[in-house]
Amino acid sequence: MTGTLISLISILIGIIAANTFGYFNKKYSFGLTGNSLIGVFGSVLLIKSFGRLGFDPWSIMQNGTFHIGLFLINCIVSILGGILGLFITKHIENKINKKAAN
Repeated sequence: MTGTLISLISILIGIIAANTFGYFNKKYSFGLTGNSLIGVFGSVLLIKSFGRLGFDPWSIMQNGTFHIGLFLINCIVSILGGILGLFITKHIENKINKKAAN
């Protein structure tokens, strides 16, 4: 695997996590397209923010070896990024709707 492939897998995991969470929790759903976009940006933002701790795609493939533990941490952070993206976006939407109603 290469760093680019790991990055694409992480983004795909974020999309799947956001859509799955939105499917089971309709309160946080923005539809298929909205959940997919939020999953992409949420997972990328969290991976980029915390990837410096050593689980970014290039650390996973360091010296040509594949570190499965780092990859699993990367996947978990990507899942959390997709789900947290839905929470934050719903919170922002509620704030905007509350101001518009006043």
